[in-house]
Amino acid sequence: MNTKTLKLKNNTEVFFKKNPNTPRIALCLNLRSPKRNKEAGLDVIMARLFMQGTKNRSAEDIANELDAYAIEFSTDVKPDYIRLKFVCLNEDFGKALEILTDIIKNSTFDDFDKELVKMEGEIIADLDSPRAKTSDKYYSTIFDGHNYGCSSSKVLENIKNLTKAAVIQNYNNLINESKKVITVVGDIDFDKVEAALNDNLSDLPASQDIEIKSTVSEVSEDKYAEIIKPDANQAHIIKGWITDSFKSDDYPALLLLNVILGSSGLSSRLFLELRDKKGLAYVVRSCYEAFGECADFYIYIATEPKNIEVSLAGFKEELEKIQNIPVGTEELENAKNNMLGKWAFTQETNENQAILYGSYGILNLGFDFNDRAKERLKSVTAEQVQECAKKYFSQKSVLAVLKP
Repeated sequence: MNTKTLKLKNNTEVFFKKNPNTPRIALCLNLRSPKRNKEAGLDVIMARLFMQGTKNRSAEDIANELDAYAIEFSTDVKPDYIRLKFVCLNEDFGKALEILTDIIKNSTFDDFDKELVKMEGEIIADLDSPRAKTSDKYYSTIFDGHNYGCSSSKVLENIKNLTKAAVIQNYNNLINESKKVITVVGDIDFDKVEAALNDNLSDLPASQDIEIKSTVSEVSEDKYAEIIKPDANQAHIIKGWITDSFKSDDYPALLLLNVILGSSGLSSRLFLELRDKKGLAYVVRSCYEAFGECADFYIYIATEPKNIEVSLAGFKEELEKIQNIPVGTEELENAKNNMLGKWAFTQETNENQAILYGSYGILNLGFDFNDRAKERLKSVTAEQVQECAKKYFSQKSVLAVLKP
């Protein structure tokens, strides 16, 4: 693998991977601040305003320049960090980096009021979706009091308290006291990348070494969160648990548990049992989401309102089955191949590789984390999957239900 790592003059970690004969190059700049503000919506409005003008470019100038050079540019708020990303033609790397540098150093945040109104309207529209509304209630309940629980509804509740001054203070905290990681993937010379990054970004405040400690509270009792939507013609149910994350010995077994239960589509147990055999579900799946401080594992079903209790009984039956009966050899091997195939698929493009390596770097996992995870996954036994199911599905849970 043609990879290199280095540190800029300001201690920013850089991971570079050369993929020959690829026409577009991807760069991610990730920033994680220990002063991550828990005020719902502050990070989101700040990230949106990054695209709305700098001291040197208006929002229209930025949009026109990106369009003229066919540069894809985004600013994203992730649960643990802020990401700025671009994808461009190899020959336009310098131009794309110049625009990113201008945005991260010189954003004015002047369009605060206008952007806040737009953001509010978009959130209201998104929350009109029953599934989104159920998911929103689930996250705000299971991560209550933590920034992982800053759901869209929490943002709406707090939107009138957001100010431009608070955004600027949040930006200063992010720039001055953050860990910074850059990943670059594409067909470009390493020396050119190193020189360009040092010229453009090495004068940012020094990258900080940040230890990640979990501040997520355990779910101490089973919680039930109900949403009544009079015009709903389906019931939406999410049941979830807080689990361990990337660094846990359980991580590869949790991945396989998710594949076996509900993330592998037609072949997953929940699909076969609750949809195919019992006809309960429009949609049924499971999800394991790993974050920096913890993870969560949930089961989701969309069903007829009259089937809510039957669906919950179906959840219980399938969870007890995987807790009490070891997974068969063929099913376990199929799950491993499914997971390895998903990883391969998600790393097909330079953009996805830059995103993946960047997330591992900013979370202190090491840029080679995925390679190590693959080897750990291959050695997982049926007993380990069963023990994981017993351990986590016996804990207190959050149940969110939307119904008419």
